[in-house]
Amino acid sequence: MTLSRRQFVSGASALLAMPALIGPAHGASAARIVVIGGGFGGTSLVRYLKRHSPDLAVTLVERDTEFVTCPSSNGVIAGLWDMDQITFGYDGVRAAGVEVVHDTAASIDPEGKSVTLTGGDVLSYDFLVVSPGVQMIWGSVEGYDQEAAQIMPHAWQAGAQTTLLRSQLEAMDDGGVVVIGVPAPPFRCPPGPYERASLIADYLSRNKPKSKVLILDANETFSKQPLFEEAWERLYPGMVEWIPGSQSGLVMSVDPSTMTVSTSFDDYQPDVANIIPAQRAGEIAISSGLDAGQGYCTVDPVTFESAVHPDIYVLGDASIAGGMPKSGFSANSQAKACGAAILAAIAGTEPVPSKLINVCYSLADADYGFSISDVFAVTDGALTGVYTDGRTTPLEASLEQHALEAEYTHAWYDTITAEMFG
Repeated sequence: MTLSRRQFVSGASALLAMPALIGPAHGASAARIVVIGGGFGGTSLVRYLKRHSPDLAVTLVERDTEFVTCPSSNGVIAGLWDMDQITFGYDGVRAAGVEVVHDTAASIDPEGKSVTLTGGDVLSYDFLVVSPGVQMIWGSVEGYDQEAAQIMPHAWQAGAQTTLLRSQLEAMDDGGVVVIGVPAPPFRCPPGPYERASLIADYLSRNKPKSKVLILDANETFSKQPLFEEAWERLYPGMVEWIPGSQSGLVMSVDPSTMTVSTSFDDYQPDVANIIPAQRAGEIAISSGLDAGQGYCTVDPVTFESAVHPDIYVLGDASIAGGMPKSGFSANSQAKACGAAILAAIAGTEPVPSKLINVCYSLADADYGFSISDVFAVTDGALTGVYTDGRTTPLEASLEQHALEAEYTHAWYDTITAEMFG
């Protein structure tokens, strides 16, 4: 039987909540699992573990009392949604039987199997999962540091930066220019900058129609490029301009004092500058050496166990997961594979390789969506895409089909956040 792309995409949200065919692990009540990071990877994992082994002792360490999702944050920047719609607390996680500790992991002792928190507590573990997301590499663009980010926000970690960029767009005069600087990969959510350009253009077309969005890109191509360019021509003709690296798109330096963004050949002085710097794994992964100096962490493609330390697993944006992109959907899929592997280890059985799904949705306006779908399997020791036909929404699709894809986008978001946070 052949699975059509429409069936695949429309069923993907249901797959998020589908339980694995496993039973409670023997000896689970004696095992101690600590998870660092309460985002898409870490929170999905702790909910998975408690669902399949309710007696398991699971502790989630997360600095913040609320989680603001990067998915859908572009809609907040563009004025389509409010921050409270993408902000979630951890009460539902606690209600599932997870101990939630709001603190920062300061260090890991792999030999002693313990995590020391900034507040001084020490947590012992049998299995440790590290899912800290990404951190910005300050200085990867000359002149761009934490202070500069308060003037030229990256908004690549949702929260205060999201609100700042939104307020700058609201304050900009009609006829202004918005520059988006895109780094070379790997970075979180490869299609994200282009969705952001689209939704900012939507905001400008409704409120400041003489304005323009300029994408300065270190890359020569980008994810779902034909679909984005088709959407820009359909919805915002002449408003969005993309400049690749070979045509002076690589942002080399910035000067926040003069609002200057410089490439190898040109200087720009936009009214709003959204500079996205290079990224690497979250600090605890770097300081504990889980990245082995690479910036991201190599893992076993079946279990997501670290290649550096046994009994430590790395999920989500911080991991090197073969062809899987750094996305919330990927992190959720990885969490379930990792959870199954941990339960197998507790039970003394071999983990079963599984196929992992990623569907990446993008919006060009609130009712115009499109997506790319992938299935990954372990091939020659790496996670490799195995879904080759009809991976993307077709070009020249009807507005009705794009509206349906937008519904899928919202359904996926509602499903995954409900699964994570209750």
